[in-house]
Parts: sequence; C-alpha cells; structure tokens
Amino acid sequence: MTTLVNSITLEAFLQLPETKPASEYINGKITQKPMPQGEHSRLQGKLVSTINGVAEPQKTALAFPELRCIFGGVAIVPDIAVFRWERIPREESGRITNRFETYPDWVIEILSPDQTQAKVLRKLLHCSQNGTELGWLIFPEDASILTIFPNQQVEMLTGTDPLPILSNIDLALTVEEVFSWLTL
Repeated sequence: MTTLVNSITLEAFLQLPETKPASEYINGKITQKPMPQGEHSRLQGKLVSTINGVAEPQKTALAFPELRCIFGGVAIVPDIAVFRWERIPREESGRITNRFETYPDWVIEILSPDQTQAKVLRKLLHCSQNGTELGWLIFPEDASILTIFPNQQVEMLTGTDPLPILSNIDLALTVEEVFSWLTL
C-alpha cells in the first residue's frame, strides 16, 4: 500500500479522480491498495461467484468486488463487500445506486504479499465497530482465515474448520475448501 496524501477531508477525497488500483481514505490519509496478484484474484473471484450463486437467486444478499463503501468517516474498498438484500442502496426506481454510503454486512479482505496485517485488520475492526456483522481476513501464505464478529470477537480458523457465514445465506465452507480453489 502506498500512502498518497496526508491531512485531507473525506469530502475532498471523494472529489478526487479514481485511481487504479483503488485508493482508500482512513484517518485523514489516502492509501492506494496494492495491485491484486494471482492467488488474490482467484480467491476474490471464486468467493464472489460462490456467495452470489446461493444468495442472489434467493435475494438474501449480494457480494460486490472492490466496492467503495463510505461510512464512519472513512471511504474503504474491501476486496469483497457483502450486503444483505434489503440493505443494498437503491434509487427510488429500485435501481442500485452507484454510491454506497453505508457499511457492508460482511467484509472479506485477502492479505496481499505487500500489505501489512495491521492496516488491513484496523480496517476490518473499523467495519465491525460501525455495524458490520462479519469480517474475514484471509491469509493465503499460511492457509488461515481470521474471523471478526461484533464486539471485536476474533477467531483464527484453519484446515477443516467451518467458516462463519451471514445468517440466511445457505452456504457451508471450510477453510480447506476455500484454499483448494488455488489448486487448478
């Protein structure tokens, strides 16, 4: 992650042009996310399609890759932001909005080789403190997933441990299953 600017307001940040990869605004600082690599891209794509494969047809939730979420004084771009169906921001016409000014119900981050665990964990904890029900921090290097629940309850899962999923999403995954997607 590269820090681009210090001491700017959220409103000023939101007026800046988009960057690739995306930039985030946290604690008055703009930080650019690292460019996703192979493992990261595979896990992100597979998780989005797996979650949406069961949640979207039943209209229980929708997973979005790289979606800017503005809430609690920050503008973050989680690797995956999952929103319960009834909380997806919509226009009066029912059409989905472009700007999501609310917290995701479930946030999934995949640690990239050049990211620090502390920065990503702080982002997940901010989400938890502002209404997010579930957070995952995926560690591809050691095939483990840190889960974060309300009240900052944290649990490290590995191997055949079942992963927590948002209620009402009919999906069962283990840590081992998620990492099996990296073997083609």
